Amino acid sequence: MMTTNPPIAALSKGQRYSGGTTCLGCVWMANLLDHFAIAVDRHPDRTAIVEGDGREITFSAVQIRAQQLASKWKRRGVGQGDHVLLAMPVNADLYASLAALWSLGATVVLPEPAMGLAGLRHAARTTQPKAFCASGHFALLKFVVPELFKLRLLLPGSARSDPGVATVHDSDTALISFTSGTTGKAKAIPRSHAFLMAQHDAIAPLLNSDAVERDLVAFPVFTLINLAAGRTTILPNWKMSNLDRLSPEQLAGWISKQQVTRLLIPPSLCEKLAQCKDTGQLHTVFTGGGPVFPDLVERLLSNSGLDVVCVYGSTEAEPIAHLDVRDISEVDQREMAAGKGLLVGFPVSQIKLRIRNDEVQVTGDHVNDGYLDPTHSKANKIKDGTTIWHRTGDVGHLDERGRLWLLGRLGSDVRTPTGRTFPFAIEIAARQWPGVTNSALMNFEESPALCIEGDAGQLSNWSSLAQELGIAKVIHVRKIPMDKRHNSKVDRVKLAHLLGC
Repeated sequence: MMTTNPPIAALSKGQRYSGGTTCLGCVWMANLLDHFAIAVDRHPDRTAIVEGDGREITFSAVQIRAQQLASKWKRRGVGQGDHVLLAMPVNADLYASLAALWSLGATVVLPEPAMGLAGLRHAARTTQPKAFCASGHFALLKFVVPELFKLRLLLPGSARSDPGVATVHDSDTALISFTSGTTGKAKAIPRSHAFLMAQHDAIAPLLNSDAVERDLVAFPVFTLINLAAGRTTILPNWKMSNLDRLSPEQLAGWISKQQVTRLLIPPSLCEKLAQCKDTGQLHTVFTGGGPVFPDLVERLLSNSGLDVVCVYGSTEAEPIAHLDVRDISEVDQREMAAGKGLLVGFPVSQIKLRIRNDEVQVTGDHVNDGYLDPTHSKANKIKDGTTIWHRTGDVGHLDERGRLWLLGRLGSDVRTPTGRTFPFAIEIAARQWPGVTNSALMNFEESPALCIEGDAGQLSNWSSLAQELGIAKVIHVRKIPMDKRHNSKVDRVKLAHLLGC
């Protein structure tokens, strides 16, 4: 016998979630839609999202918009289990569209933005969607991209609100997203409503605050967490694909104008933040999406006195570990400089972590247990009885306190006179040298080479310092290529091509 309450993303103000579903041998959990509806009920007039142009949208307005879109798209034939490819600007309508489609029982397919048009086409071919949901110039792609020609076009537009929501189950696929493709072909990752809720439960404790915060958020997953928590999200007023063009002054201006109290940003933006002179009410930074090196942490603390929390994770498992940088001791600093690796902190309580053949492997409710393509699962997942372990591809080790240290990616090691060496062991030290702005340890012509971006006048000095670390060759690179998603990780494939490897 099973009783089911309908999802309440599209319920009106005042209607409350009254429980869940109970059945023999299973546990029913509330989903993000339920939490959002409760947030609307508690804070209907609070600003939910501030868009990049400064427009403010309240929680009740997001809910009403979601109701309208659900009603409109239901009449267009969208229903339970349908795959809907979504391509929209990052604004309030994007999140209202997510809520609307989920309330209809649809699966939202999100292409990888960093891959551009190629990512959109790859997502369409991989997931075979029924409809294409788009706005602005994205909608025009329906008529120029062959994979979209036969898809039903869903436009936001205006609509009346008479939603009839579907029953959403924990196991239903809510989302299909993609890995960045930096280290190979972008892999499609299905995420159930239960998975998204487990991810929420793992991230929410990091973001909990007794104060009324205004978070400037560069990661969509954190916007979802904030919407579920009733917390205000400020969206960037710059393009995340053009981070190089963002000036510290522009960043500081947006922070001050919007009275931002916390930032959730990648390390590349932290580099700009460290150059900001006035950041108003800002007191805390959460950063992830790439390595957060000690020299960056030092600049952040010395220039702004902020609280900084580093979050380590991956597309398949977010978060894995976290670190309050004020917990980094002088001994830790010395050990990082001496080649022990990059300290990323204690694993979160919701995850199990092990080291096998130097690789960090994880399992847990918020760790993806498979890809859409079974061949990808075979290469990246390990089945151990009833447990499925995710292979992160990161090399690391645990210290005597149980903290995780990272050394780089599998296969990125080089051979030096002292033995096998991974990138972070050298790069952390190199970033402390005079005139260095970035560094990358590579195999070049079958021997290790340290690529350095910075003041070329220091090349002779760098070469001498590298010799002491067992690296015979130093190459000055005008600009070390970084990943397209967050501009925070070295794109080693592009760098190898640049070097002619």
